[in-house]
This record gives sequence, C-alpha cells and structure tokens, in this order.
Amino acid sequence: MNRTPLDHLLTWSGRILVVLILGFVLLPFVVVLIASFNHSSILTFPPQDWSLRWYAHAFEYDDFADGVKNSLIIAAFGSTLALVAGTGFAYVLNRYEFRGKATLHAVLMSSLVIPNFTIGLGLLILAASVSIPRSMGLLVFLHITIVLPFVVRSVYVSLQNFERQLEAAAESLGAAPRRVLFTVTLPLLLPGLAAGWLFAAILSFNEFTASLFLVNQRTQTLPVAMYNYVREYADPTLAAVSVIYVVAVAAMLILAHIFFRLEKVLNVD
Repeated sequence: MNRTPLDHLLTWSGRILVVLILGFVLLPFVVVLIASFNHSSILTFPPQDWSLRWYAHAFEYDDFADGVKNSLIIAAFGSTLALVAGTGFAYVLNRYEFRGKATLHAVLMSSLVIPNFTIGLGLLILAASVSIPRSMGLLVFLHITIVLPFVVRSVYVSLQNFERQLEAAAESLGAAPRRVLFTVTLPLLLPGLAAGWLFAAILSFNEFTASLFLVNQRTQTLPVAMYNYVREYADPTLAAVSVIYVVAVAAMLILAHIFFRLEKVLNVD
C-alpha cells in the first residue's frame, strides 16, 4: 500500500516526539554524569576542571562498600525466595479455578498500590510489637513483599503464552507429572523466570523508602548509605556513585534483553 505524505509526516513526527521524550527523561542523568567529573570538592555545574577523583573516592568509602555487600545479599535472597513463591502463585492462578482466586490475586498485587513508606513503617511497628529485631532477615522479608508482584506478573505472562500441548505430548508418551514439570514446563518458562528474578533483584537493590525504617548501621543498604552521605557531604562523590549505579542496572537490562527477549516475556510484541 502506497503511503501518503501525511503518513510519512505522522511517522517522523512520532519518532521526533519519542526522541524528545527520551531526551527529557535522560537530561537529569546527563547533568549528573557531567557533574561527576568535577575536580572541585563542591558540586557545581558545569565543571571548571575535570577529574576522576570522586569515582576513586566512591570505591574507597567504607559505607558504600558495606552498602553494596548488604544490598547484594538482600537482593539475592529476596529475589530468589520471591521467585520460588511467585512462580508457585502464578502457576496456581493460571492453571486452577477456585473460590477466592480474585482475592488471592488482589492480595499478591497489593504492594503495587500501597506506598513502600507504609509497608516499611507497618512492618517496623509489627516487628517492634512482637520483639523482632531489625535484622538482615527482616529486610529480606520486606523486599520479598515489595518485589513479589513483579515476579508473579512476569511468570504469569509466560504461562499465558505457554503451549500446553507440549505438556500433553510428554504425558501421552508416558512422562510422569514431575518429569513433565522439570523437563518441559520449567525449561520453557526459563526466560520468564529469569526476567522475573532480574526485575526483582533490580527493584530490591534500588529499594530505599521502606528499607530506611528497618536498617541499622550494620545492615544499611547502598541507597540508605547514599542518603546518609548526602546529608553530611556536598561533594560530587554521590554523583559518581549514581552514574555507576545507573550504568550497572542498564547493562543488566541490556544483557537480559539480548538473552531473553524481554518484549516476549512481558507480552509487548
């Protein structure tokens, strides 16, 4: 079909609009990126002299190193446990009909509409009322609560796109239900499982608002360490940490897209 000049105009207008929107969204990051190379100990823009000293300081600051370690531990345990629980819930919601199904789905998704501030404060009050100390385990439970909806959604979409005839074919050839699960179902769901785990890990690593209520000096995460740093200092170190942070997360998403094709996992073809 021949395209009219109006069609070409609308196409290019749409592309230009997308570029402008992306530019607007990325502008704060560009400013932070440029400011992170400032040689001065005072955060200014644009820099008068250029230096990598603040990147070196970011890697040498003990609180940031401890925060990264704690964040990685919490993200690893939280996202893995959320993946196990979320996969089970998604499987039940997709494969079975039962009374209370809508209620269960609403409960699982509830942390998407409840502010993280409220979740963190509520868990702090609950823990204090039953004498549970602010520990790493409590933080892991908090992060599971926050990231669980994303895992459930990712796996559920994969199950929606799943060809159940493959399971039926394996069963017709004599495979036991457990063997079908481990040799057919789970391998085919691997992209959705991996994407769910990755999103959960990134969200957990970035979580700040709720974690602020439950951390202590020994368990503080990187976002909390960054918050405490900016309360005391005004140098470009935090800009350098932010750049490292964004680049690392972007690299993880790009790798996930290359290996798992996220548009298929998220059903946005």
